[in-house]
Amino acid sequence: MTHALQFVWNPSHGIDLGFFTVRYYSLMFVIAFGLGWYIMKHIYERENIPIEKLDSLFIYTVFATLIGARLGHVFFYDWDYFKDHKLEILLPFRFEPHFEFTGFAGLASHGAAIAIILVMYYYSKKIIHKPILWILDRIIIPVTCGGIFVRLGNFFNSEIVGHETASSMGIRFIQDKYTPGEAMRLTNINNATEAYKAIESNPQFAPLLENVIPKHPAQLYEAFGYIFVFLILFFLYWKTNVREKLGFLFGLFLVLLWTVRFIVEYVKESQGGFENELGLFSTGQWLSIPFIIVGLILLIRAKKQDPIA
Repeated sequence: MTHALQFVWNPSHGIDLGFFTVRYYSLMFVIAFGLGWYIMKHIYERENIPIEKLDSLFIYTVFATLIGARLGHVFFYDWDYFKDHKLEILLPFRFEPHFEFTGFAGLASHGAAIAIILVMYYYSKKIIHKPILWILDRIIIPVTCGGIFVRLGNFFNSEIVGHETASSMGIRFIQDKYTPGEAMRLTNINNATEAYKAIESNPQFAPLLENVIPKHPAQLYEAFGYIFVFLILFFLYWKTNVREKLGFLFGLFLVLLWTVRFIVEYVKESQGGFENELGLFSTGQWLSIPFIIVGLILLIRAKKQDPIA
């Protein structure tokens, strides 16, 4: 039986401007990068770093995030498919069974994290001439903030949903249950948006709505956890002197953020990958463990060192 507080989630794809539709997922990315630039601007001003060096940091971070997240999904979660469709790795098209524009469906935060670390190594050596841990201790603040909005984008897209639940936290994700083609076929409506709306509100299609089993909004759980991680890191940087210990904030970030990810994975539907071969944990959990271990090592090392000048 459905709990009284459970509700149906069937958002539009974005904001229709008449000549163009701003997709919510894309909008969340724009907000994430925009806020990230704003936060780092204030950090650079505090640290007396020339603001012009922020432009290259922004460009590197954007490309590292998008390319790393894409490659992370390809290699960690769906290599069985992409090994036979290599052109689709960095192209927003599917060529089989027919040509189709898909966008870049599939991004993995673990891949983005690895790419950002690699790019920050280059940036620290060639641009600001500081230790890599110096920039990592600071960039993780806007990165965590960005993670909040990326998960909200996943929620708008009805993707990365949780397991079925009868609790009051359950949400009926119509667009997770039915593909656009299925919605149009089942309702005999040749417009996907109108078909989804009919399933949501037309009594004629009540049986279709009833088949949409409530699931945990895992995206919101993760976003909520990231809010706390962001607030902790933000407070420690601006209100304490731990920023003077190289690697402390970055290590804490690795431990806190990937612990949130590890815990939320317990209520999240499988995203694929190598979990069937290893067992015990999901792919996301296995990928989170190395980050947590490295974070703990950095925290221990940072506590033993003298503050930087």
